[in-house]
Amino acid sequence: VQLQASGGGLVQAGGSLRLSCAASGSIFSINDMGWYRQAPGKQRELVARISSIGSTNYAASVEGRFTISRDNARDTVYLQMISLKPEDTAVYYCLFTTPNYNYWGQGTQVTVSS
Repeated sequence: VQLQASGGGLVQAGGSLRLSCAASGSIFSINDMGWYRQAPGKQRELVARISSIGSTNYAASVEGRFTISRDNARDTVYLQMISLKPEDTAVYYCLFTTPNYNYWGQGTQVTVSS
């Protein structure tokens, strides 16, 4: 099973994007779903995470601008991003956690121009 992330692209500052990440097959017992990002020369960092019951947490830098949601029936996680800033430029990776394994997506590039 693989995770396929989509929705990245080039957008001007202040714009919006919606990322999606879906599993190619069925994954048993998904706990948390999340989005991480990695900018050039920096470590991968948490953007947002959502539990199986819908509890969310966000990085302080995106709080109030990004919204994470999930569709358990489709094994899909979304990240709605508004008011994008140049510092949001990074490769965004999705994550599904299970009791035995963590699944990572291949990454989707988000570039915000000033």
